[in-house]
Amino acid sequence: MSSQSKRTIWILLVCQFLICLGMSLIFPVMPFIKKEYHFSAFEMGLMSSLFALVQFIGSPIVGRISDKIGRKPLIVWGLLVFGLAEFVFALAGHLFWFNLSRAFDGLSAAMVVPTSMALAADLTSLKDRAKVIGWLSASFSGGLILGPGLGGILANFGYKVPFWIAGILGLISTLVAWLLLPSDQNEEFKSHTEDVQKDLQDSTWTQVKSLLSPAMTTAFLMIFVAAFGLAGFESIYSLYVNEVHQFGLGAIATVLTLNGIISLILQVFFFERMVLWLGEVKLVRWAFLLSAVGTVVVIYDHSHWQIIVATLVVFEAFDLLRPAITTLLTKMSEQNQGLLNGINMSLTSVGNIIGPLISGALLDINYQYPYLVVVMFLVVAFLISFALSRLIARHQFG
Repeated sequence: MSSQSKRTIWILLVCQFLICLGMSLIFPVMPFIKKEYHFSAFEMGLMSSLFALVQFIGSPIVGRISDKIGRKPLIVWGLLVFGLAEFVFALAGHLFWFNLSRAFDGLSAAMVVPTSMALAADLTSLKDRAKVIGWLSASFSGGLILGPGLGGILANFGYKVPFWIAGILGLISTLVAWLLLPSDQNEEFKSHTEDVQKDLQDSTWTQVKSLLSPAMTTAFLMIFVAAFGLAGFESIYSLYVNEVHQFGLGAIATVLTLNGIISLILQVFFFERMVLWLGEVKLVRWAFLLSAVGTVVVIYDHSHWQIIVATLVVFEAFDLLRPAITTLLTKMSEQNQGLLNGINMSLTSVGNIIGPLISGALLDINYQYPYLVVVMFLVVAFLISFALSRLIARHQFG
């Protein structure tokens, strides 16, 4: 890659990290917004789901628009929308404005995340593309992991402070992208246009049906369960431990910060070793089992330190699930990688929509119901993983 391409990639990494950081800042302050404005748990779940719903609807539409008008305008406008949405959330005093802010957050993620991936493909050769997409995925995960912890720390100065800070960072990143990203007329932007167009042409319903073998369909099902489980667990976690176990803001922030640190260490330094040691399917199986056991402890234990340990086990298991299943998918088919990752993201979005809605509604009925449903899904996925092993062996994938 040229120096200009490398600089562009670094700008994309920072911009995507900020978007994902902003989307996850809300989790530790949810109990205080709920109490301040007397919202129900379902209304809080709806607030979380709106982000994923708009992102799910907007991503394919934005992708096509970026092919027509260029990558840079979508990225710059997406960052601007993100910054303004954070300011709206900080100023909001009514459910409509909170929901509107989260919806525009979802739109900004739809504008920035897939467009950044497309731009990375434009700028890189086939040799470097996987590495660069991996960097972008790490920035995506890093923002999601660190956001709750940072939000909890900043909330000590006021529960809306995280959103003022995110809004300012959004405006700064908008200026950086506008001034430093090369024009779409730059030749490097177009160096791999033919490859991108070919991928788009190949992503048809015919290719989708060709991918839906029993093994692949089972893996897709696990993606949904992992997304549903994480969203269902995380979206109400701060509400649950605050109201059931009397965790204060400091305790919630400590848990989420520890989770961010441990997750990054696991993903950066140990994930590859664990895959080599256990293989993807066994790693997925153990992650589902450990997350189910940890969730049961969170439900029935009343010792704060044991709940904290159990929470960390659940979060780390989920943070290993997603890359393990994604790695498995890429090995199960050497073709249609773009389509595979598109389905992966879509199923993740659906899980992110349904999880908070169901958990929020069940929390209004009984505090134990949301996590009991999560445990049920995780146990079923654990059992399905044994069938997945046989299906993969039968079809000789990987």
